[in-house]
Amino acid sequence: MTSFPPLFDRVLALTGPTASGKTELALRVAERIAEEGSRSGLEIISLDSIAIYRDMDIGSAKPSVGERERVPHHMIDVVDPSEEFSVAAYLTAVHRCVAEIEDRGNRAFFVGGTPMYLKAILRGFDPGPAADEEFRSAVMADVEKFGVAALRQRLRQVDPLSAMRIDPSDVRRMIRALEVKRQTGVPMSHRQTQFDIENDAADGFVFALKTPREVLHRRIETRVEQMFSNGLIEEVQHLCQRYGTLSKTARIGVGYREILEAMEREGDGFDRKAAAEQVLFHTRRLARRQETWFRSFGEIRSIETHPDGQARDIDELVQEITTAIIPSDANPTE
Repeated sequence: MTSFPPLFDRVLALTGPTASGKTELALRVAERIAEEGSRSGLEIISLDSIAIYRDMDIGSAKPSVGERERVPHHMIDVVDPSEEFSVAAYLTAVHRCVAEIEDRGNRAFFVGGTPMYLKAILRGFDPGPAADEEFRSAVMADVEKFGVAALRQRLRQVDPLSAMRIDPSDVRRMIRALEVKRQTGVPMSHRQTQFDIENDAADGFVFALKTPREVLHRRIETRVEQMFSNGLIEEVQHLCQRYGTLSKTARIGVGYREILEAMEREGDGFDRKAAAEQVLFHTRRLARRQETWFRSFGEIRSIETHPDGQARDIDELVQEITTAIIPSDANPTE
């Protein structure tokens, strides 16, 4: 399979943990750039592994139709939830999309919070061999029988560096590391060497929102409450009715996974309050994992949303980002 080169020096990015306010800020930044009369306008590319699925709207908090009309958007509603969608599939589409945006004289602006997508955009990606579903199923059966700790020990024996780097709860990535070693004879950690090559933040435009934990938790609570009041359960039921079984990559999305598991375990009469509590718990945990990832990216310029405990106005955040972008990205028209 084709390796994907880094796009660090060609694109802009705005990331941050879930519910941190990326969507509206990105729209305002793109609109401000257009108002300034820059030679290069911005077109937003979603950096979200669930927003690529059609009809998965509420749980993914994808931009509304109205928001997408304000600024051109890409990589939203790309495939059906019944389809698998890998990092390689995402990058194949994204590299084509970036080239088309540049042909129009504009610049790609990645917005979202999927860390693996961001890392592949910034540092490039070696997709490795094609998936071996028979091998994956066999390993998964062993995990169910012997537990995740046994899987981790197995990975330590063939690729200790990957075992150290991969989160102990990330079963999918551990299985993939075993699969790569089995098919190629080369540990995955030895193939993805470009992941260790860090760019200088000053050389690019990669911004991440940094929000105090207590503020982020309140925002997450509000987000989860809105998702359920807006019909998240009904959305999941509709997905099952329309598409049948959701793909592995679609059903792992926080908000969807918890409801699907409750429905499979208890039927349509499942405890909705308990499901909401699980969604809240896992969304908070997702935010912590995202923050850990982002701290490891030397390419990122942090944007403090609450310095000294005081919330900054969105116009101030827009100004900070656009001031960094405009001098190097484009000059105002005469």
